[in-house]
Amino acid sequence: MKNLEVKAKCISPELAIQNLVGLGATHEKKMCQVDTYFNAPEGRLKLREEGSDFASLIYYHRCDTAESCYSDYHICQIHDLDSFKLILSSALGTKVIVEKTRDLWWFGNTRVHLDHVSGLGDFIELETVLRNQTETSAWLEHNHVKDTLKIVEEDLVPVSYSDLLV
Repeated sequence: MKNLEVKAKCISPELAIQNLVGLGATHEKKMCQVDTYFNAPEGRLKLREEGSDFASLIYYHRCDTAESCYSDYHICQIHDLDSFKLILSSALGTKVIVEKTRDLWWFGNTRVHLDHVSGLGDFIELETVLRNQTETSAWLEHNHVKDTLKIVEEDLVPVSYSDLLV
């Protein structure tokens, strides 16, 4: 799969929600996530836990730039979480654990994450999923959401939460 994505510091989550409502975005859910990052030779590899009964293994590769850029990713569901985590930790080593509360919104093909990350603060992420559309239309939608949410250059974050915490 492929996303067009950007991350920024979120100065006011309340204002971001007002702008999302004004945009006509749909609120999907609020969730707690624990991401365990492992030492991967390339890209990033994390085990995401949402509650006690749901986990996914996510591998992704993106450029470390503050500007919007593409990310290639693969996801698989994990059913034996404890054993899987033990195997990955033993084989690769744990890099860092990221705990966050995520408020998930949708506008068209764009996921909007309002994240509160333990030890870091508030952030906003846009991920425009490239499916059944051209790259041009994905960029147009992505930039429309970015502009509506007033995401500005000085608030952009070039790296993963894991990199900010190590």
